[in-house]
Amino acid sequence: MDFKEFCHKEYLRIYSEGYSNFKSKKSEDKRRYAQKKAIKDTSVNAMKKYPNVEPTNIWNTIYISHVNNVSGVVDQETIKNVISADNSWKKSSGHAFEEMVKEIGNIHLSAHNINILLQKELNIELKEGNILNEVRDISWLKEQITTSIFDLYLTIVKNNKYLVYGCIQTKTSIRDRVTRDREPSINAMSAFFVSIAIVMNGSFLKLPKFQNMVNGNSTEFKLNGWHSMYVLTNEAIENDRIKSIDINMKLLVEDCIKGAKFWTEQRQWLRNEWRPS
Repeated sequence: MDFKEFCHKEYLRIYSEGYSNFKSKKSEDKRRYAQKKAIKDTSVNAMKKYPNVEPTNIWNTIYISHVNNVSGVVDQETIKNVISADNSWKKSSGHAFEEMVKEIGNIHLSAHNINILLQKELNIELKEGNILNEVRDISWLKEQITTSIFDLYLTIVKNNKYLVYGCIQTKTSIRDRVTRDREPSINAMSAFFVSIAIVMNGSFLKLPKFQNMVNGNSTEFKLNGWHSMYVLTNEAIENDRIKSIDINMKLLVEDCIKGAKFWTEQRQWLRNEWRPS
């Protein structure tokens, strides 16, 4: 079985199980849950089963399975469904990628008392008074939640409460619109938080403009935009602050641990020029 056939069958299997098992009477809720779960779990399973296939190719193959599942046979009426499927893919796949990063990261980070929180989870913990940061930090974090600019947050766990020390932006691809994400990341670094980005399709990072957006040191982009940007790829990428990771995310985990240690011990020096390694 090649990876495309595997992705198609795996997506349909997980979608069907998710739809049947999700405890809700609303078909729309069941569909959304099943779609997100199918995208996330199929991605992880396929990348582990076919480690030599580019993650982007797997991701795009699952996209086709998603569109086929939503749209059915292509006729005049189905064209509208294809458009709807594409829109739902963009929304569901983005959330699925966030949760994929969170789940894999936490498998390895929990042993170090580090936990990645989704934005919505951070919002709940803030409302319940479980964030141990100082008042200034908490005010800043609440502002970030209102803008939804960061998808995930890095925390140090202490007695079932959390110290937030970092912000993560997850992107299924890098395009021109990433310029809008760069300034908030710089603001996070100025507020002495670790700021990183994790990207599925980093093909645009081969262009000097996008490399400079991340690394800085150019006429247009004097400062680096992130402490590090990680690309999920089989290619060996090492361009200053741009790094490649595989589905196990070992380098990301190691850098998150270093970031937590530095934030705890020397936060006053955690500026934009800081490097995890």
